[in-house]
Amino acid sequence: MTLPNVDHPLQNRPTEAFPVVQRTGIRFFRRVTNTVGGLFAETGRRGYFLRDIARAFGDPATYVPETIRQMRRIGVDSLPLTVIVAAFIGGVVALQTRYQLFPGVELSIVGLATRMVHVLELGPLLTALVLTGRVGARMTAEIGTMRVTEQIDALETLAYDPVAFLVVPRLLACLVMLPVLTIFADAVGVYSGYLVGTKVTAIPSADFIEGLRLGFTPFQIVYSLLKAFFFGAAIAFNCAYEGYNTTAGAEGVGRATARAVVITSVVILVIDALTAVVLAPLLQ
Repeated sequence: MTLPNVDHPLQNRPTEAFPVVQRTGIRFFRRVTNTVGGLFAETGRRGYFLRDIARAFGDPATYVPETIRQMRRIGVDSLPLTVIVAAFIGGVVALQTRYQLFPGVELSIVGLATRMVHVLELGPLLTALVLTGRVGARMTAEIGTMRVTEQIDALETLAYDPVAFLVVPRLLACLVMLPVLTIFADAVGVYSGYLVGTKVTAIPSADFIEGLRLGFTPFQIVYSLLKAFFFGAAIAFNCAYEGYNTTAGAEGVGRATARAVVITSVVILVIDALTAVVLAPLLQ
């Protein structure tokens, strides 16, 4: 039995088919619906991508040799930029802290502020944001170019798992090298602050070192490395996902690269805030 074609009020009709006074509200609610639906769809696609990554860990013969090469490209090649950024930030923190002190405040507070600000916040955060632009964008562009030129399809033809060959090595390299780079960033930043504080602003070396030791606990280093570990996971996952799902040729590669950098930067800031909310009470 065929039902009659009744124009039901809830039927999905074009917005222009409704009266003029109703179009604004209908257009608004349709945009909200499409946005929410697209958000859930994107979450689902990323979940499937995460499942493929977990399954690809069962093929170590494919990803282990490539992981070593990616660790050099992501970690060793990024060390000069990480050191330069950390050195300037550490020096600026010490300089600004010294000249914002009012008379009567102990000068050791400069060493304390330099250590706390750089180790707990700026060291891992700025290292991750800098590497998002340098490593993440490159990662997305490489994988995206391989997608649009059908090199990923060729890997599947040769019985290679493209996720195990392209994504897993970059993920492992980021998980290992981001904490290592953060250690260098923390050390260089604090030492740069020491040099600026003692040589430029004439803070006694004993006072600065006293501030560095004041209230220090080993968990502060663990806290910094945990942040770096989560940031590395965010960089590798988001940038590899955007590159792996690139479409529309060269324009698509550029769009995917820009999207990867923006999304990863926002995710890093969100992770930074959540980590502070959860773990900051343990620093006391």
